[in-house]
Amino acid sequence: MEGTTLALIAIIVIALVFDYTNGFHDAANAIATSVSTKALTPRTALALAAVMNIVGALISTKVAKTVGEGIIDTPTGGNGLEIVFAALIGAITWNMITWYFGLPSSSSHALIGGLIGAALAAVHTVQWMGVVEKVLIPMIIAPLVGFGLGFLFMLVVLWSFRDAHVARANRGFRYAQIISAGTMAFGHGLQDAQKTMGIITLALVTSGEIDSFDVPLWVVIAAALAISAGTYAGGWRIMRTMGRRIIQLTPAGGFSAQTVASGVMITTATVFAVPVSTTHVITTSIMGVGSTRRLSAVRWGVAGNIVAAWVLTLPAAGAVAAVAYFITHALVG
Repeated sequence: MEGTTLALIAIIVIALVFDYTNGFHDAANAIATSVSTKALTPRTALALAAVMNIVGALISTKVAKTVGEGIIDTPTGGNGLEIVFAALIGAITWNMITWYFGLPSSSSHALIGGLIGAALAAVHTVQWMGVVEKVLIPMIIAPLVGFGLGFLFMLVVLWSFRDAHVARANRGFRYAQIISAGTMAFGHGLQDAQKTMGIITLALVTSGEIDSFDVPLWVVIAAALAISAGTYAGGWRIMRTMGRRIIQLTPAGGFSAQTVASGVMITTATVFAVPVSTTHVITTSIMGVGSTRRLSAVRWGVAGNIVAAWVLTLPAAGAVAAVAYFITHALVG
C-alpha cells in the first residue's frame, strides 16, 4: 500500500510537471499574435494569459472525463499506474523535443498518444472508437474549421473597415486584441488544463483512492495553477514561429485569428466535450487570416514543418511512452 501511495504521489507530481510544460509550450497560442502586433508587451500578455488560464480551467471538467475515460479502459492496480506514468513521460518528452525546435505541436495529442502507446505496450484495451470519434475526427475537422472561419472572418473585417483610417483602425484592433487574447487564454485553460485533470483523476481511480470518475476540486485547482505558472514562464521559441514566421500579422489579422480560435476551443470544450488542440486551431486560423491577402503571403514551408510535427505527435509520443512502460515495468517487476 505504501508503495502504491508513493507511486501515486509521483504520478501526480509528474502530471503537474506536464501541465507546467503544456503551459509554457502553448503560451504562444494565446499571446503570440498580440505580442507580434505590439498590442501587448510580452510580460503583460503572459500575465493576462496566466490569469485567464486559471479562469478557464475552473469552468468545466467535461474534457477531463473524455481524456480519462474515453481513450483507454480504466486500468487497475500497480500496472495501471505504470501505464499512466509512461503516458506522461511520452508526452513530456515530445513536448520538450518540439519546444526545442520551436514547433507548435499539440500537447493534448502528445498526452493522448502517450496513453495509447503505454496501453498498447501493456496489452491493455484501447477504446479505438473513442479515439476515432473524440481525437482523430476532431484533429482533422478543428484545424479545417479554424482555417475556413479565419479566412471568412478576416474577409468580413476587411470589408467592414474598408473605408476606415488605417492608423485609427489599427489602434482600435490593438485594443480589441487585449480582449481576444484573454478569450484565447480562457479557451486554452478550458481545454488543456482539463487534460491533466483527466490524467490525475485516472490515476486516483486506478489506485482506488476514489470510486468514480469525478474530478476532485483540489485536482482542478492544482491543474489550473500549474498550467498558469507554465504559461507565465512563456515559450519564446514557439512564440516567434506563431507570431512572425508563419505570416506577419496586422492588428486586425491578430484579432481575427484569436477570435476565431477561441470560439472554436470554447465550443468544442463546452458543447462537444472533445479534446481539440489549441495549437492546431490557432495556427490554422492564422493561416486562414493570412490567405486573405494572397496564398503566397503564408510561409507554407514553415506551415509544412508544423503540420509534419502534428502528424508525428500521436505515434512519436506513443512510441516514447511504450519504451517508458517497458523500462518501468522491468524495474518494478
